[in-house]
Amino acid sequence: MRWFEIALVGLTFLTGLVWLLDKLWLRKRREQHAGILEPKEPMLVDYSRAFFPVLAVVLCLRSFVAEPFRIPSSSMMPTLQVGDFILVNKFAYGLRLPVNNHKVVDIGEPGRGDVVVFHPPMHPEQDWIKRVIGLPGDTVGYRDNTVYLNGQPLQYQSRGRYVGKGQGSDATGAQLLVEQLPGRPHQVLERDDVPFFIQGEGEWVVPEGHYFVMGDNRDNSEDSRFWPEGMHFLPEENLRGKAFLVWMHWDGGVGFDRIGKRIP
Repeated sequence: MRWFEIALVGLTFLTGLVWLLDKLWLRKRREQHAGILEPKEPMLVDYSRAFFPVLAVVLCLRSFVAEPFRIPSSSMMPTLQVGDFILVNKFAYGLRLPVNNHKVVDIGEPGRGDVVVFHPPMHPEQDWIKRVIGLPGDTVGYRDNTVYLNGQPLQYQSRGRYVGKGQGSDATGAQLLVEQLPGRPHQVLERDDVPFFIQGEGEWVVPEGHYFVMGDNRDNSEDSRFWPEGMHFLPEENLRGKAFLVWMHWDGGVGFDRIGKRIP
């Protein structure tokens, strides 16, 4: 959605500039040349005056309050489904400028278990979504389908077999588990019915100013485990915001049962 953000900023700037120039200079020139006649306002000025306030409000809301995103993949199942439209809190981790994502006001940092939208370090033009597992200074391990946090294995409770729907139906048969991440238990999917999955096993120490992120669909997520050497961690400056609500779902039809779901 980078193109939309650039276009929105450009149109807001252009209409605002035309409106300001007209207010300070162009209108006076028209009045001087019109004499006793009512000066005719150019179409560009008319449209700019009408659209600038609307564009400015949309830009501010989208940049500093909440921004909509669409979930295009199954990497966060079962928490998020393919076709979910979500809202992202844009001020949870600080106010950032549109387009370049530069933080101008420091408000907070991600907590363990937060679902975050970000620019991945190897594809900075894209928006991805994962869950924060490791905070700065943590040691994160992944072995035998188990997450280890600072040397301690997380506990899991089985909820049976998962039954997928729509574009997520290929996940049917996976184990549905509740992962006891400290302070943020959440559901994950693990495949034990298909052999030879590349599980991304290893151990990583999270550096300062970075985070270790994973998808809840553990065998179908391109997350920190698989990122290129030297890029295993999400830099703080790449954060876009915290996902908190599903406001719409479309996967061949409206999924009314998904609308309004909070993201754990």
